[in-house]
Amino acid sequence: MGSIVERKRKDGSTSYLAKVSVMKDKVIVHSEAKTFDRRPAAAAWIKAREKELSEPGGIERLNASSITLEKAIEKYEATARKPFGKTKVQVLNSLKAWPIGQEACIALDSQKLVEFGQWLLDGDREPSTVGNYISHLASVFAVAKPAWGIPLDMEAMEGARAVMTRLGIIARPKERTRRPTIDEASKIVEHFDRRAMHRSMPTPMATIVVFAIFSTRRQEEIVRIRWTDLDEEGSRVLVRDMKHPGEKIGNDQWCNLVPEALEIIKAQPRTADEIFPYTTDAITAAFTRACQFLGIEDLHFHDLRHEGISRLFEMGWNIPQVAAVSGHRSWSSLRRYTHMRQTGDKWAGWPWLAKMTAQTLL
Repeated sequence: MGSIVERKRKDGSTSYLAKVSVMKDKVIVHSEAKTFDRRPAAAAWIKAREKELSEPGGIERLNASSITLEKAIEKYEATARKPFGKTKVQVLNSLKAWPIGQEACIALDSQKLVEFGQWLLDGDREPSTVGNYISHLASVFAVAKPAWGIPLDMEAMEGARAVMTRLGIIARPKERTRRPTIDEASKIVEHFDRRAMHRSMPTPMATIVVFAIFSTRRQEEIVRIRWTDLDEEGSRVLVRDMKHPGEKIGNDQWCNLVPEALEIIKAQPRTADEIFPYTTDAITAAFTRACQFLGIEDLHFHDLRHEGISRLFEMGWNIPQVAAVSGHRSWSSLRRYTHMRQTGDKWAGWPWLAKMTAQTLL
């Protein structure tokens, strides 16, 4: 139902306030108003708006058009089947807090998305980091309209991503090729072994470093492995919440253990539910400090996994055999680890491996 209210301005002219209200079951479910200089214009607007709102889905479309990106993200979070990984939670929280979170979904076209990407880049973020933010934002775009009728345009997102890639605003992370040498690994393990002998190292880093190489496990996977996840007879372990592009929580997968990795596990004391009851923060900090102390440059803990996987290829293992240990599901993701430098097992006879399987370092 529409109405027009005449109002006198301070300059003596007349304005016309056009009002439109929609009632359902004797309750006003929507109302809006707009001011015009002429009565015919106000009447025409009322007629047009009443027609739009009376059409099937008119109110719903109007309500959807006012939903902000923040609300869309909250809807996305509330309807997720599984918990998100730590990185995705951090990204989504940032998106809600930034100015783009208050933008109406219907207004987020390709141009605004590109401007947002540039804003992220101007904030001293790497193109790979910007790409990560845009990727998580795209996951919201992908489901918002078909699932809930929220007007986030996936075509606009795809167009923006193409432009941002061409402009260098977003990019894939650079693939690392760094692998520890035997000499570097020996220095690191010896350093931790020496500290453990003086009881100044609560986390058995020497054992964890050697296990990381031969098991090919990530550090967050190592600390999650429980004794109940070990199938000693089958020489395999259940890796819980394995990293995956789409599912990082609840993505549990059995991975084979090479003999060296199984022997290291068998040498551990059963003092807790976890085989390695420690924290990733402690492992990262200890490994970083050790490399700095020893003068070993540009070596990350994850590079131990790289070494372990490349070792298997150098030993002549085929792709399915390596994937059964590493947990990779596709050749494209496993390919980056095939930096073969020799043939055979260069770690054969490594004295630190024998020590890790013969005793437990506390």
